[in-house]
Amino acid sequence: MPEQPPESLLTSTAATRDIADVAAVEVITTAAVHLMSAAAVKCGLSEDTPEGSGREYLDLDEARKLITALAALVTAAAPDLGNQHARALRDGLRSLQLAFREASPFPDAPGEGPGEKFTGPVN
Repeated sequence: MPEQPPESLLTSTAATRDIADVAAVEVITTAAVHLMSAAAVKCGLSEDTPEGSGREYLDLDEARKLITALAALVTAAAPDLGNQHARALRDGLRSLQLAFREASPFPDAPGEGPGEKFTGPVN
């Protein structure tokens, strides 16, 4: 009787096969949404709960890194995403850049904020 492959190998093979069926636009958009969500939390925008305020998660150093990575991804991928997808991602990015500016006790100079080297100054 032949040996059965371990379950982890079957799971890995299924995951590889599944990711092969996903369009690049969907992978890029999903990555961007994850970056946006994490950046929003780090900007202190998460929902208040009975356990505490969303501002407890404020970490502008982490938010800056996430927003800069998002700006690089959106800027680089926009030509390949098409206007409909790129516009929504740009709008979300701009909102995060403005939220960062608002949350910062010492706002960056125009053009020096997170991701602005990729997007230009945000007002």
